[in-house]
Amino acid sequence: MKARNIATAIATALKDTPVVLVNGARQTGKTTLVKGLARKRKATYFTLDDHGTLDAALNDPAGFVASLGDFAVVDEVQNAPNIFRAIKASVDRDRRPGRFLLTGSANVLALPRMGDSLAGRMEIITLHPFAQDELAGRRSTFIDALYKARLPMAYTGTADRAALARRAFAGGYPEVRTRKAPARRAAWYKAYITTILQKDVRDISNIADLTSLPKLLAQLALRSGNLLNLADVARDLDVPHSTLRRYMALLETTFLLTPLRPWANKRAKRLVKAPKVHLADSGFATWLCGINSPNELVKNPMWGHLLETFVTGELRKLATWSKATVETFHFRMDTGREVDLVLEDAQGRIIGIEVKASASVDHRDLAGLMELRAAAGPKWVRGLVLHAGPGITPFSRDLNAVPISAVWDW
Repeated sequence: MKARNIATAIATALKDTPVVLVNGARQTGKTTLVKGLARKRKATYFTLDDHGTLDAALNDPAGFVASLGDFAVVDEVQNAPNIFRAIKASVDRDRRPGRFLLTGSANVLALPRMGDSLAGRMEIITLHPFAQDELAGRRSTFIDALYKARLPMAYTGTADRAALARRAFAGGYPEVRTRKAPARRAAWYKAYITTILQKDVRDISNIADLTSLPKLLAQLALRSGNLLNLADVARDLDVPHSTLRRYMALLETTFLLTPLRPWANKRAKRLVKAPKVHLADSGFATWLCGINSPNELVKNPMWGHLLETFVTGELRKLATWSKATVETFHFRMDTGREVDLVLEDAQGRIIGIEVKASASVDHRDLAGLMELRAAAGPKWVRGLVLHAGPGITPFSRDLNAVPISAVWDW
């Protein structure tokens, strides 16, 4: 089993927090991860995918929680959100850290049936599909390196266009990465969508007709890296705007859709406020776009947009274990100038990142970063153009072109 880099964050949280929730999409490895932690700590393990266990949790949540012992792992808690109130009551009686380790394949904080908040009692940690550095058995410090005074300028890069396409096409879901034949990959993705729609979505919603959701996912994949225009999507699918909003919320709740919010600042007056479209995994997105191989991917008009989704996903994964606590955004002016990714740390310090599928970069690729630099003012740290070629090119003290492979190599 490959090590997951957030395991350290989970272990740290259990030392001072009564409840730790590992959230994330199905098939990202949550169960494998928490079972390993349960064995190390000699904890009891329960899954609410088991009918008998779920029945006990639904019908007598207080009794179920009372029976869990000193330290328990409860898998797939979104199936019985009513146990959160019982957990809260138990924690209020006994505030010892590390009592409950939970996992959820739906964002439990977005569920209308979740009772009282566990604010101040629970830490939430997100597990994404495998990151590239995890697959290589290492822990990238790329985000932390960006906040240091100087970049490692001697770095030459280790990934060309074809190598990047192989990584983006493969994605990060553990099981699908073992399937090389296109037909077998397609079978996994089809089963994956069916499982989520028939189990998670039906459990958390009152929507009877789910036939539009796979079509919506395909439409969103084709809009990867673009601004979200709900009116256009509703028209293409021929669904009411109100229905589309409910569908979008369900896809976010089940971690299939991970839109990138716009960055805002009082210094910038003419910012576009629409989010950018990104699915949770680039491999999943390429399949939804009908792309069957890395070679097809680099020749497809969607290549640049899907590469952006891939890099965005990688940086979001790194943000879950970097020392710097960062949030991710995008930046776009109403003039059309934009920056694909904005990192903002807890002190408000800003880093801008453009993603280019080409191997060459020139000064025209810096226009959006220069706009962001002006908007960020004294909070600006630096801007990067991540590209598919070798070597770092310094355009100025705080604007550099850097190979995309630095994201997992540094």
